[in-house]
Amino acid sequence: MPGFPQWSDHEAVLIRTGARSGLPVVIAMHSSVLGPSAGGCRIWRYARWQDGLEDALRLSAAMTAKFAAAGLARGGGKTVVAMSEGYELTPERKRGILLDIADAIESLGGQYATGPDVGTSPQDMVVIGERTGHVFCKPAEYGGSGDSSPATAEGSVAALRAVAAQLGGGNGTVRGLRVAVVGLGSVGARIAALLSEAGAELVLSDIDASKKGLADGLGAQWHSDPHQALTAEVDIVVPAALGGVLTEEIVPDLRCRAIVGPANNQLALPEVADALHKRGIAWVPDYIASAGGVIHAITVELDKRTEDEARQRVRGIEDTVAELLQSADTRGVTLAAVAEELVRARLGAVAER
Repeated sequence: MPGFPQWSDHEAVLIRTGARSGLPVVIAMHSSVLGPSAGGCRIWRYARWQDGLEDALRLSAAMTAKFAAAGLARGGGKTVVAMSEGYELTPERKRGILLDIADAIESLGGQYATGPDVGTSPQDMVVIGERTGHVFCKPAEYGGSGDSSPATAEGSVAALRAVAAQLGGGNGTVRGLRVAVVGLGSVGARIAALLSEAGAELVLSDIDASKKGLADGLGAQWHSDPHQALTAEVDIVVPAALGGVLTEEIVPDLRCRAIVGPANNQLALPEVADALHKRGIAWVPDYIASAGGVIHAITVELDKRTEDEARQRVRGIEDTVAELLQSADTRGVTLAAVAEELVRARLGAVAER
């Protein structure tokens, strides 16, 4: 994960060939210092299956940071099943993959639990749940917490409020700010709607041209090219699609004051955080801004707490980001550096005990 390569050694990595699918099932367990590992289940296409392994390693390390920053008693993990570029994913084949994943998770005896990620859904968690109980984010009618998108969006907007308070002199509202949301999937679309309701002026973009209808409905400016939205003259950019969009090459072209969004692994390289800082652009680490969904699901399903407690934890992201911003501003360092210190401190305190 960007920012954490020097301490991201994994406790265990399970790689096994699915009995039904014949595809490699990778489960990376980064840390159990805070508690059993948990993370999303990703079914995606890769040029090589080893690229899927690399994704699992990077994303599981990010989950450790996400849980630690959120104060949850879980460690980072990730499931990745790598399909080849030409693999035809029929419903029957997907069910076989999901059952292969379930068998792998069950073999770990409770060391790891999974939920939806890219390529999987709450309904897919029901299939996994046929063979293991170590699963979360099943639909509410199956006893789960359902779609994590609303809580992820709510957590990202909480982080945005903290940044808006700094940009606007402490008023804690996005009203009147110009915000670019790049990626209008389930989370990005919800963020856009919440920001519009709060009075923000929106610039929206997605590679799917059909999403222009959402922009029109919200009275937002539309860009079909995500690069145009990323480099638009706005107060805040919200990356809400796949990662790696913040590169060394794009930093000189950015015309925003802050970047806050739910996309995972936004930095192409760790050094990009320093480049953003030198330009005076505040970047909130994605593992903090995107934590709302997993905070909600873990709190309700695995920790067995109430919905009100889960929502309170999600809203707590605003306080976390505000504290990080204050510390980074006082010390003249990046938010990424302060967030890493917070994560290490929490992991270290538990390890000592």
